Parts: sequence; structure tokens; C-alpha cells
Amino acid sequence: MRFADKTALITGGTSGIGRATAVMFAREGANVCITGRDEARGADVVSEIGADGARGLFVRADVRVDEECRRAVDETVSAFGRLDVLFNNAGVYFPNDAISCTEEEWDEQVDSSLKGTFLMSKYALPVMISQGAGSIVNNASGWGLVGGDRAVAYCAAKGGVVVMSKAMAIDHGPQGVRVNCVCPGDTVTPMEHADAAARGLSWEEYVSVASDRPLGRMGDPEEIARAVLFLASDEASFVTGAVLAVDGGGAAG
Repeated sequence: MRFADKTALITGGTSGIGRATAVMFAREGANVCITGRDEARGADVVSEIGADGARGLFVRADVRVDEECRRAVDETVSAFGRLDVLFNNAGVYFPNDAISCTEEEWDEQVDSSLKGTFLMSKYALPVMISQGAGSIVNNASGWGLVGGDRAVAYCAAKGGVVVMSKAMAIDHGPQGVRVNCVCPGDTVTPMEHADAAARGLSWEEYVSVASDRPLGRMGDPEEIARAVLFLASDEASFVTGAVLAVDGGGAAG
């Protein structure tokens, strides 16, 4: 129960890594607010959180929109009285290079990952600072550390998240807020299934690429979630500005 009596806010919490992390925070005793744009999936996650005896809340919010980010933080604090952890997880991906990427696809990828992380942090930070403590974990990507094929906008956005996390750690460490970044490799989520289809690959062909990594496989959402919980917890009390690759060794070579 590492997060008993604490509150976590997770963007993009209705599926994949966000959902797994929300459920894991709840099992560790946290009150959990998730954001997303699909109300039915949000209700399903809140029901799963409640089944573990925790308090859950879904706020429909688009992290690309300033006022909706402000409202997500306000509703979280109104419901639970505090905000201890922010996991900036929301993001989208379209497989395109610089020639084929449209301006609209560029904007959606950069705004959801990079601008959304900025806006949610902008409104969460004053709450955490007023409490004298808080932890922000930003979800970047292994492709925020190294380049990837057909991922120009995604790499730009996630690389920005990596360095922004370091800048925020420097700014807000003296105010009691730790800021860290997790960089997942390929993980079995709906986003990966969509990427396989967009690339014209069967799931078996797509998964086979993972055999080139040191651990020889893709990750599970729960494996990423455990890293997020560590960075957010008091076990990482002397960790800020860190960038943790959770990618089966993909970025090591």
C-alpha cells in the first residue's frame, strides 16, 4: 500500500499502459483519476478500480486543450482533496516520415504528447508545491532516446518530453516536486496493434521484430506500470530528472 491516502492523476488512462498503471496505483492504495476521450472505456476502468476497494474518477478531457487540463486537475482535487502523483501518459502515433506526415498528424502527435504534458504539469504543479511534495512521471518512449523509422513527429514529441522532464526537475526540485521520465519500448497495447496494421504487417510479423532485442520480446503494460509506480513512490525519493528506459534493452545497442 505504497500510495495509501494519496491521489494519482493519469492521462490516457482508459487503455494500454495508462489503464494498467491506474489499476496498479489503486491496488497500492491510491485514489485514482483517469482522463481520456472515451466515456464508456473510462467507466469500465473506474469500475475495475472500485473492485479493488479504491476510489476512482473519470474526467473526459483532451490534453491538447488548456481549459480541459485545468478542469481535470481541479476535479481531481475537488474529489480527493489533494494531488500527489501525475502520470502524463496520453499520446498518439501515426507511422509517417517527414514527407508523408501531414501537418494535422504532426500537430496531433506533438500536441498530445508534448503540449499535453506541459499543460497538465502547469496546473498540477501549483497543487503539489502548495502541499510541499509531489511526483510527476512523464511517459516518453525508447524513440525519444533513439530514432525510429516512420516516426518523425512521434520521435520529435517524445524527445521533447525527455528533455522537458529534466528541465522541470531542475525548476521544481527545490519546491519539493520530483519529475522523472519513463521510456517504454514496444509494448503490447492497442497502439502497437494499430501500428502493425498501418505498416501492413501481421501481428506475428510485427512481434518477430522484438526478437532482435536483448530480452527478445515485447513488453507488457504491467511491466511499464511497475516502473512508473517506482518513480512516483517514496522508494525513489532521491530520484529526479531521471530517464528510465523500460524497453527490453532496445536502446542499449
